[in-house]
Amino acid sequence: MASVVVVGAGVTGLVTAVDCTLAGHRVTVLDRGPLPNPASTSADHSRALRVLRPGDVPATLRMARARRRWLALEGVLRTRVFRPVGVVTACAPDELDAALGTARDTGVPAVVVRQAAVPPVLLPAGTRGVLDRHAGVLLAERFLRAATAWLAERPGVALWPGRTVVDVAEQQVTLADGTKVGADVVVVAAGPWTADLLGTPVRLHRQTTAYLRPPPRLADWWGSAPGVGRIGADGRAWLLPPGDGALLKISSDAVCREVGSTDEADDGPWTRRLLAEPVLADLADYRVVAVRDCHYAADPDTGGPVLTRVRPSVWSRPACGGSGFGTAPLVADEIAAAVMEVSA
Repeated sequence: MASVVVVGAGVTGLVTAVDCTLAGHRVTVLDRGPLPNPASTSADHSRALRVLRPGDVPATLRMARARRRWLALEGVLRTRVFRPVGVVTACAPDELDAALGTARDTGVPAVVVRQAAVPPVLLPAGTRGVLDRHAGVLLAERFLRAATAWLAERPGVALWPGRTVVDVAEQQVTLADGTKVGADVVVVAAGPWTADLLGTPVRLHRQTTAYLRPPPRLADWWGSAPGVGRIGADGRAWLLPPGDGALLKISSDAVCREVGSTDEADDGPWTRRLLAEPVLADLADYRVVAVRDCHYAADPDTGGPVLTRVRPSVWSRPACGGSGFGTAPLVADEIAAAVMEVSA
């Protein structure tokens, strides 16, 4: 049995804490805010879980494994956090064969759909959609609440809200009040601020997301609608449907920009640009309820997610956008395996 300190109670931190608790380790979870923290990068109504990655068999198999892990977590937490509504990806004619071939090679059920199947959504001209039936929506805030409640009931777990970590050393973290907390393994998953705490290089991005309420006449359709990706003027926009307390959510890589810090001023017309994207028919009938800017960190060389073993006992996982939420159980598995090595 090992002792594990998790810094940051977002999705990666909480899934890792659950995994390590199930393995019999002692776990301490630290967060600078409340638990769960509504200001955390992971806190949101919904996040996408796409399984089918057209043309990429290894990535599709990896996401299929992530889906199975999320379903297993539902069983552990006894809370439904995954809505299997599917995700439609807009594809040009020359991309359809690759998408369907990947689905066939990986056993992921997929079917081609036309514009008429998603009438409120504007598929780009000349494209058809490929419906990934195994994909869906992760209810992010519901998961954070359920995981925190489950951990609070476990005798080997200590939850420490309102604790700011100022230093991470080998097998030890130091809090702002000078308290030192020892552990066999330290996992730092404190959102984009992880890089500041550990000094690991990342590229920091800011993305604008809008939350909308559909018109009453479309409430029934949206109640079982899929997510839709690769839409918008340049195919970089996407949406997640409302349901289970979540609003309709739209964003685009066109409004994702690199910034120097989370506090950097940003006065660009990002909301107007996002709402100008051709993603919804009759957009004027939808009510914009909220707009949010979120941050995520990427590897400075590859632009992808970052999981780094900074020291023999210290793992680093900055927040890395929507894909980071979906793959969190796989990252937690890797960290939990390292903990097992320590405790062996």
